[in-house]
Amino acid sequence: MVGPVSSELFKRAQDLIPGGVNSPVRAFKSVGGRPVYFNRAAGSRMWSVDNKEYIDYCSSWGPAILGHSHPDVIEAVIAASRNGLTFGTCTPGEIYLAEQICSCIPSMEMIRLVTSGTEAVMTAIRLARGFTGRNKIIKFDGCYHGHSDAMLVSAGSGLLTGGISSSKGVSQQIASEVFVVPYNDLVSLKSIIQEHGDSIAAIIVEPIAGNMGLVLPKVNFLKGLRELSDLCNCVLIFDEVITGFRLGPTTFGNLCGVTPDLTTLGKIIGGGMPIGAVGGKKEIMQLLAPLGPVYQAGTLSGNPVAVAAGIETIKLLKSTNPYSKMENLCSNLSNEINDHCKECGYPVICVNKGSMFTIYFRPAPVPESLDDVKRSDTKLFARFFIKLNENGIYFPPSQFETAFISAAHTQEDISTTVKIMCKALDDIFKGKDE
Repeated sequence: MVGPVSSELFKRAQDLIPGGVNSPVRAFKSVGGRPVYFNRAAGSRMWSVDNKEYIDYCSSWGPAILGHSHPDVIEAVIAASRNGLTFGTCTPGEIYLAEQICSCIPSMEMIRLVTSGTEAVMTAIRLARGFTGRNKIIKFDGCYHGHSDAMLVSAGSGLLTGGISSSKGVSQQIASEVFVVPYNDLVSLKSIIQEHGDSIAAIIVEPIAGNMGLVLPKVNFLKGLRELSDLCNCVLIFDEVITGFRLGPTTFGNLCGVTPDLTTLGKIIGGGMPIGAVGGKKEIMQLLAPLGPVYQAGTLSGNPVAVAAGIETIKLLKSTNPYSKMENLCSNLSNEINDHCKECGYPVICVNKGSMFTIYFRPAPVPESLDDVKRSDTKLFARFFIKLNENGIYFPPSQFETAFISAAHTQEDISTTVKIMCKALDDIFKGKDE
């Protein structure tokens, strides 16, 4: 149960903030109940205003890869803050961060820092249109690329007719310029390119989908995107806001050997502070103002405090290299959950990659598309979430999100979590929680 302080805060928030939250998933609508309010976090733990301790697997939706409040990152932020929070001018730090990122990602010949992942994607799409002189975009159902108009489009009744607005306020004209293809479906993608190839400006994809739960690319799916992009001379964009620096001190595109034309980043490169970036081929990036005719600007772009946090975070990721440890912990959790569910005959499967995982309330095989994901039992997930929350595990409050393990998590954390999760599953499927 949510404590009295959180309940009172949410009641006050609803009078002033739409839905009481500043980002929809925080409202707990898909899992029921009221949101928990937090006021402190350190390492793998967070503490609510109700003085309850949680092991955290939300990780601020990805950025807290080193764990919360890493002392070196905090010190870098304090030191930068003492010199001023924002200047609206050029600063040395933005060059250091750009050099650091580009040295880790060979395909990034140039980079532009922005203030969010949404802004990074918006800029990448504008660049693609400016570079190609075309307007239409291809995206994949279930992939989330922020809330700019063109990206809030879902699949229409027919692939070749363009998408439909998935949010009020997005015009049908904008939606008609976006084709939506099932994730992992190269056949449908090829049919669109054969019909409309000369009007396609860009193909954009999460190379590992993380916003419909964790859905992995099929073998040769990303390679096929590269080949089809080359076939119609459009720009291939990898949205690595989640996966950038999550699986290694680079991008997933670099790790899997598929090179996009543009890559968007966010989350981890800010070390917990708001940031985004778009980078890639110099011939495309040079179109950005003030060098070229594609306009993008931002008062807080390259903010010195966010940049300081990012520099320190990437430095620590490279020097401590926690990736194998995080992957092992994540595999241990996933394997134990899968073994328990298989032994007990529960229709549940845990999918993992690196330090990311999703527990789907649906039987095997693992989901490969949004249609597969939608076959999950969201009511069972809601009951699971509530039981985790009651027992001190903070989990993403939606079946269609990805959970994260940080460098601060320990095997003890994982063992404790597995016990709580298995008990929750037993209670749910044996009717003890009703």
